[in-house]
Amino acid sequence: MTELGNPWDKLQVRDVVLPEVSGRTCRIAVEAADLNFADILQCQGSYQVKLELPFTPGMTAAGTVLETGADAPFKAGDRIIGVSHRGSGGYGDECLIAAAGANLIPEGVDCMQAAAIHMTYGTGWFGLHLRGELQPGQTVLVLAAAGGVGSAAVDLAKVHGCRVIAAAGGGKKTEACIRVGADEAIDYNAEDLYRRVMDLTDGRGVDVVYDPVGGDYFDVARRLVAWEGKYLVIGFASGRIPAAPMNHALVKNYSLTGVHMGGYRGRDDMQFERCYQALYQMLLDNRLKPLVDDVIGFDALPQGLLKLADRQTIGRAIFDPRR
Repeated sequence: MTELGNPWDKLQVRDVVLPEVSGRTCRIAVEAADLNFADILQCQGSYQVKLELPFTPGMTAAGTVLETGADAPFKAGDRIIGVSHRGSGGYGDECLIAAAGANLIPEGVDCMQAAAIHMTYGTGWFGLHLRGELQPGQTVLVLAAAGGVGSAAVDLAKVHGCRVIAAAGGGKKTEACIRVGADEAIDYNAEDLYRRVMDLTDGRGVDVVYDPVGGDYFDVARRLVAWEGKYLVIGFASGRIPAAPMNHALVKNYSLTGVHMGGYRGRDDMQFERCYQALYQMLLDNRLKPLVDDVIGFDALPQGLLKLADRQTIGRAIFDPRR
């Protein structure tokens, strides 16, 4: 990115020289990098973390370590995944990874799988398990359930022994929700979300709402939280940050719970170890089914990001520079 704007318009393929590796950074050969909505915001200049132009986007990447700084806890040949360092991002043949918060990828897990779960399943673990204190047998409503964040929550909640009601827009997306493991899937483009959930729960509502959307869906979904339930605020993909009527939370005795995974970095780093240890073990046990919609190379990357922005993806889109 040589200037800010929509990456499908402004992104260029160029040869660049990475900065010198120093301190707690690593240079990796990129094997997989996930496409995230936050990457689009960063290219547009509207993300909370600003990068100095020019920069290479791609907030996270997985691959093999080529070189390490003196203080990095990894060595050449290790396979790692982590957050890219200061604009030397994952949408390239190589990138720099900040060692703080990077994880070794265990034997038996490939880089594509690691990239597919790193952000979305990580968010799901922090939301459902750490903040939501999810219990087997509970009923969970997942909004935008066919997207990367939503499909991960469906998968994790189902593995945990919960009843999962997935809400998504369109028949193809609801079919994908069922493939991931949802017990019921509601097309909120064609069905009344409130009435369908209440019918499915005999008027009780749901124990947990997992909401990465916000906006108008919040105004409906908050009414579906059962007595002493939890509403997990994941994000605002709709673009509108809703206001919560606190008297409603009081009368129904439910909790509005924020989920800010990145906020734990530097505050309680042990939670990341717990998170990825659990997720990788579930992968190795073949209990998780990460949904990958597309694997793309350099030429298809701009259109892949546009597809993500238009909410046309199902599950995850992954960049592989070797494509």
